[in-house]
Amino acid sequence: MGWIIGRAAAMENPEKAREKALRKLHGLGALDDPEALVVPILLDAILLVESYRGARHQPTFLPELTKSVDAMLRELTLNEKADLWAAE
Repeated sequence: MGWIIGRAAAMENPEKAREKALRKLHGLGALDDPEALVVPILLDAILLVESYRGARHQPTFLPELTKSVDAMLRELTLNEKADLWAAE
């Protein structure tokens, strides 16, 4: 797979690495069931963040992953609460 970013490139310029990954992800819309591919990755990201939260030796990008996972969970929680309030 020629698009793989590589650890050195990701460490050198994380923003450029994210842009490269995002360009690749734009093709998800053309797949038959993109959710079937994305949801397991999101679950893994959540579990990774939670398993390393507060750990002494953390993976390099854990703070960014933690921030994005927390933001996603916060938005999902707000949506759930809004749905519950709307149903009342």
